[in-house]
Amino acid sequence: MDDVKIVGTYDVTELVFLAFTLFFIVLVFYLRREDRREGYPLEDEVTGRLDTEAGPMHSATGKTFIMPFGRDPVTTPTKGREKVDVAGERTFRSPGAPYYPTGNPLEDGLGPAAWADRAKHPDLDAEGHNRIVPISTTPSITVHKKDSDPRGMTVLGADGEEAGTVTDIWIDRAEHQIRYLEVDTGTNKVLAPMAMSVVRGKNNTVIIDALNAADFAAAPVPAKKNEITFYEEERVVAYFGGGYLYANRERQEPLL
Repeated sequence: MDDVKIVGTYDVTELVFLAFTLFFIVLVFYLRREDRREGYPLEDEVTGRLDTEAGPMHSATGKTFIMPFGRDPVTTPTKGREKVDVAGERTFRSPGAPYYPTGNPLEDGLGPAAWADRAKHPDLDAEGHNRIVPISTTPSITVHKKDSDPRGMTVLGADGEEAGTVTDIWIDRAEHQIRYLEVDTGTNKVLAPMAMSVVRGKNNTVIIDALNAADFAAAPVPAKKNEITFYEEERVVAYFGGGYLYANRERQEPLL
């Protein structure tokens, strides 16, 4: 009963160990092939030289994702490379060197204001309806009576100046959360991320210190009324997020 050898000197313990080792090696190759679906081949930051395409052991075969609600299927990896013109220059010639903006970084997508080229259609809920919409179009959802309703409040920028007035709230119908505040700047209406807003009901103000008041009017706006696409959400959040670095010169300087 003490002899558990299967063949020759191989016992159960050694067989299990070899099986696990083989499984782990296969798993590593599988994961490395899968994570190369996007972003490859790599590009040298300084010279722009592209790495050579790897063989089948390093590149995943095509995979097609069937999208819901009749949308076109998506196949990865995608072919070709996206041409990106960076409106900035390196501070010094070395891999990983930071860029300094040569134009308007909030609009050029530099640093924290960068965005991804996401899908040009809106996010949908489980029933196929637009997920993020103005609360004015959704009578079934209201602001709780114990919460401060930001509609009608004055929006103040990082400089303390008046940027506009909140005219509507864009809510997430799937999660019942406020995603954006619609702000009338006097020249147009823009969307400001709720995550960057502080509502002060007692003062009847909303503070959004991501941007100065004068920068609000140039924020990206949705192309269609009462609808915002993935790409437009990306642009809005990038514009306001970039303000935490580029809105004021002082924010670009070191803390120490």
